[in-house]
Amino acid sequence: MALQDKLIDSLGSFATKFNSYRYIMAIKSAFITLMPVIIVGAFSVLISNMVLDPKNGLASFQALSFLAALKPITSAINYATLNFLNIGAVFLIGIELGRINGIKSLFPGLLAVICFICVTPTTVEMMVDGQMHEVKDVLLRQFSDTRSLFLGMFIAILSVEIYCWLEGRKGLKIKMPDTVPPNVSASFSALIPAIITTTVIATFGFIFHQATGMYLYDAVYQVVQQPLERVVQSLPGILLLMFVAQLFWVIGIHGNQMIKPIREPLLLGAITVNMSAFEQGKEVPNIITMPFWDVYMSIGGSGLTIGLLIAVMIATKRKEMKEIAKLSIGPGLFN
Repeated sequence: MALQDKLIDSLGSFATKFNSYRYIMAIKSAFITLMPVIIVGAFSVLISNMVLDPKNGLASFQALSFLAALKPITSAINYATLNFLNIGAVFLIGIELGRINGIKSLFPGLLAVICFICVTPTTVEMMVDGQMHEVKDVLLRQFSDTRSLFLGMFIAILSVEIYCWLEGRKGLKIKMPDTVPPNVSASFSALIPAIITTTVIATFGFIFHQATGMYLYDAVYQVVQQPLERVVQSLPGILLLMFVAQLFWVIGIHGNQMIKPIREPLLLGAITVNMSAFEQGKEVPNIITMPFWDVYMSIGGSGLTIGLLIAVMIATKRKEMKEIAKLSIGPGLFN
């Protein structure tokens, strides 16, 4: 029992510190706010591919071919939701972290988006009629969708932390007369910290590119995000993630909330990659996505506990176990 109590105390202490860590709090709050956007985007993808697609959907039948003309509607919804998910995440993480640091306005979120774009390449070379052409002032989809989530989170946290630290320096504030409206005064007060923050982040991105020949996106994706994606897309990796969640559930801590900051960016990113491959007529590369987790690993309760409830009701001979299963089957069906 001493070992069990020690394990429970250690996990409980870790969970408390982990959940109170301000960066984790900001990321979790941002993804909770983004949930309706993700659901809307998921439904648009479902309807677009299963109903309106002329090759694979109901529109492939001659009698329903008129449905294909409606596909631009769902394509527009998909583009505005999932393809801009990273921009929304950066904005919301900036707002949440700003609030945690005592700044209640929306400006930290806007500043985070500005700083993210400052380190993002806006020039791309494209092949047109057999010749390479340089296209300027564009933002590729890979920088606005979930493939850049880790870079977006890093830049949002870094830029807002710098800004909040500078905001606390009284010597950097432009003081306006009392007759000036508060919102105008606040804008001028944030001016110098905002200029310094954007300059620091843009310079950091420039120096990194000059020194390595890579953009920050390439480095973060290759060193951090891609290896984590490979781990999560493997059977041992996804089982380990669920085991960690279950371990926290055992001691009374919401396991899914504990792993959400790691799970959500990776599994949502897998959806976007699959969607892009499907639209191009290629084989979808990722088996494990957020819907996979919900259907095959969490339905009826974390760890697919609906199966355990059914097994208890069928096989157990203990009366108290059957009573618990009867009480739990209702919530389990709608979990």
